Amino acid sequence: MNECHCTKHKHRDEAELKSLLNRLSRIEGQVRGVKKMVENEIYCTDILTQVSAIQSALNAFNKELLSNHIKTCVVDGIKNDNEDEVIDELLVTLRKLMR
Repeated sequence: MNECHCTKHKHRDEAELKSLLNRLSRIEGQVRGVKKMVENEIYCTDILTQVSAIQSALNAFNKELLSNHIKTCVVDGIKNDNEDEVIDELLVTLRKLMR
């Protein structure tokens, strides 16, 4: 896995952190389950169905994180007169998510 070399940090309140970590833990469990399915030679379509569920879970994680980002980081950046920079960063992020 790639290590993040980001310079920015984001303090998350306890509820947001717990929600995001819970989602990631469920996704991690789903990925481990798919690995076991492959190891146990489970039928392809059954594995593909589980992979689709993982993709949906990742999309839900992204939606939650993006929503929180807009409500906090983007709003704070606009309030602190960094509107152009924050909006440009958001647009780049949205383009990456829409690939």
